[in-house]
Amino acid sequence: MATFREKTLANGLRVVAETDSRGYSASIGYFVRTGSRDETDPEAGLSHFLEHMMFKGTPTRSAADVNRELDELGGNSNAYTSEEQTVYYATVLPKYQKRIVDLLTDMLRPSLAEVDFNTERQVILEEIAKYEDQPPFGAFERVMELHFGPRGLGRRILGTERSITAMTPEAMRRYFERRYSPENIVLAAAGNVDFDALVMQTDALTKGWCGSSLPSPPADDPATLPDEFLDEAVISIPDVTQSYLIRVTPAPNTLSPSRYAARLLATIVGDDSGSRLFWELIDTGRAEACSMWTQEFADCGALFTMLVCDPDDLVSNRRLIDEMLQRVVRDGVTTEELDQAKNKSIASCIMQSDRPSNRLFSVGNGWQMRGEYVELEEMLRRYRDVTVDEIAEVAHECLATNPTETYAISAEMAEIVTTAGGRSPLGHGPR
Repeated sequence: MATFREKTLANGLRVVAETDSRGYSASIGYFVRTGSRDETDPEAGLSHFLEHMMFKGTPTRSAADVNRELDELGGNSNAYTSEEQTVYYATVLPKYQKRIVDLLTDMLRPSLAEVDFNTERQVILEEIAKYEDQPPFGAFERVMELHFGPRGLGRRILGTERSITAMTPEAMRRYFERRYSPENIVLAAAGNVDFDALVMQTDALTKGWCGSSLPSPPADDPATLPDEFLDEAVISIPDVTQSYLIRVTPAPNTLSPSRYAARLLATIVGDDSGSRLFWELIDTGRAEACSMWTQEFADCGALFTMLVCDPDDLVSNRRLIDEMLQRVVRDGVTTEELDQAKNKSIASCIMQSDRPSNRLFSVGNGWQMRGEYVELEEMLRRYRDVTVDEIAEVAHECLATNPTETYAISAEMAEIVTTAGGRSPLGHGPR
């Protein structure tokens, strides 16, 4: 049976684990409370850039040593940066717990050598260029910028070509010291984990870690806009054969009890199978893809809808989506629809819980973002307890407002759908 344990070390680092001795693997990860929303304009993209640098060596390990050890331990390992977190994680056999903890902990105090910095800068610039060449992703970035503003949650995770080109190793070191202090970090684990050994080893390895003494940098001038920000909803893409529509409306945040109802609403309306959008647009062949999902942040949330279709069908499909969402707000959903969505969500939670690597993110994210541990049975109960009336309330909150929209379309289509200034595509009203 899974057991939750937690311990805060003297330096402020928090260690949490959902342990289960029946497991065949152990998943361990450092969850750092820093992401793109914590950056200033000159630091745009630094969180993600720093994530890359964590694999480039430490005072005791070269980059080759880091990657060789990760390969030797087997399993899988990776890292990611989001708007609010940077996470470094690995899944290994339980017998390798001590080695992976030693390696991950060492990685979190990187060398940040200038030669590695300059090499990795080119990798990031290539990643930005590649990303911008893929139509849906550019539209996602643009809709976040337009909805949240170009700073905070709307800041691009990768940064911009200009910000990365101007970045310096000194700026990265200052950012690292400010954001990677132990009180800003959670070490989470799940699976067949020896918690007492984990705490004892981590305490010994991190005794030299201390809180930041650096002040926060000057705030960005709100009267200015960041470099390369474009207040345009239409992105013209050469040679694109499909049209992409991305829209976002408000949704519950990560602390709100309503987040479970919002997730179920997204499943009912826009799951990739058996949802209203699926039957209306995908099953009928009107669109290649159309889905809806939620994303929860510390102080707000977002409900996304994505449409991919033939350019000739963009206007009519958008109208069908609007009509469907208006019906949901007006009439709500049926008990049968809600029960089906609950069954999908509960089954997904149960199947994912079989893997410690999946539970790791539930444990780590929950403790870092909410200071909360939710065991599997409690999570299932929260889904089961959602009512039709709660779905109606969250539908009104999420869907009864004008959405923020972006379009990634061909140059020819852009000329047709863009009105004066590019602010009201497809006849849509104000964002």
